[in-house]
Amino acid sequence: QQKIFKAGDTNQDGQLDFEEFMQYLKDHEKKMKLAFKSLDKNNDGKIEASEVVQSLKILGISISEKQAEKILQSIDADGTMTVDWNEWRDHFMFNPATDIEEIIRYWKHSTVLDIGDSLTVPDEFTEEEKKTGQWWKQLLAGGVAGAVSRTGTAPLDRLKVMMQVHGSKSNKMNIASGFKQMLKEGGVRSLWRGNGVNVVKIAPETAIKFWAYEQYKKILTKDDGKLGTVERFVSGSLAGATAQTSIYPMEVLKTRLAVGKTGQYSGMFDCAKKILKREGVKAFYKGYIPNILGIIPYAGIDLAVYELLKSTWLEHYASSSANPGVFVLLGCGTVSSTCGQLASYPLALIRTRMQAQASVEGAPQLNMVGLFQRIIAIEGIRGLYRGIAPNFMKVLPAVSISYVVYEKMKQNLGIA
Repeated sequence: QQKIFKAGDTNQDGQLDFEEFMQYLKDHEKKMKLAFKSLDKNNDGKIEASEVVQSLKILGISISEKQAEKILQSIDADGTMTVDWNEWRDHFMFNPATDIEEIIRYWKHSTVLDIGDSLTVPDEFTEEEKKTGQWWKQLLAGGVAGAVSRTGTAPLDRLKVMMQVHGSKSNKMNIASGFKQMLKEGGVRSLWRGNGVNVVKIAPETAIKFWAYEQYKKILTKDDGKLGTVERFVSGSLAGATAQTSIYPMEVLKTRLAVGKTGQYSGMFDCAKKILKREGVKAFYKGYIPNILGIIPYAGIDLAVYELLKSTWLEHYASSSANPGVFVLLGCGTVSSTCGQLASYPLALIRTRMQAQASVEGAPQLNMVGLFQRIIAIEGIRGLYRGIAPNFMKVLPAVSISYVVYEKMKQNLGIA
């Protein structure tokens, strides 16, 4: 309703009069006609399931003909399993989407849901969003949502890091004893130690990732100008690796601050100075290799599970509408992100241990393979998943907080 009102109120008087409403309907009908024609590949005046499959494939979304039939079923009024112009117009007349890409955009995999990890594939923006400047507003809204979400779940994040670094067979740190230990050592404020760096790195990482993603997409685009799912995954993984390389020293600082004792560092800059003085520049890239390797299983499984959940919903539950709604999308995003984390967690644990090795007294300075072998030998396979309980505990509140804040920010920035 807000989008229709905003688009129709041409004289900006805060009211939508009859003439403005009629003009909006005429303009919107033209756009819907163009969208209909772009789907009607054989120009027979009807949209068939095969044409829906073909059009979505061009936009990087793969669905089966059976799933396409479910989508048509929600628009098809006369039961012919095809959609003519009248059915298409009647269905979308009061839907403020302006083209076919916008209509199916709600099924694109979104990275708005911030779970505190920075391995996700970047979000995509339409050409119109880039021209109107909406892309930076969406990135800003996502950044603020991520900052609030990470701050809200910071105690669980610090507990995860503490369990990854200090937890072992000899040190039976669990959730309760970990919180007690942190509170006893540094009080309530210590639960947020390292969160400042975790929030500060959102802006540069998001900007670099978005820029790199656009560049890699241009390089990998096929001759016909189409970008498939594989190309998107490769572009996203490379963009993630580029962003992580740029801001990795901040990841090291976050870990060192999180495992540091009260009074050890006066802040982020003091921590950086002390690391540089004692260990040199190389220390800022400890754990870099397992971190980069972790992007591939995380992004790959995240995207694959999201596609699987999306396909399952379309096949079994899309009876009256192809629009999944907020809760289905949130559920798909949460489950796929959790599966991605589960797959990449051992690499994340080794990265954190390598980042913190020099600050843990008596800890041997091992490389990735040596550390992996030591964990397996001393703690077994379970040792590679230490700290995963608080990591999973923060997923639901992190997703909920980031989504609510993102929606509020979009309203405030005028992109609701």
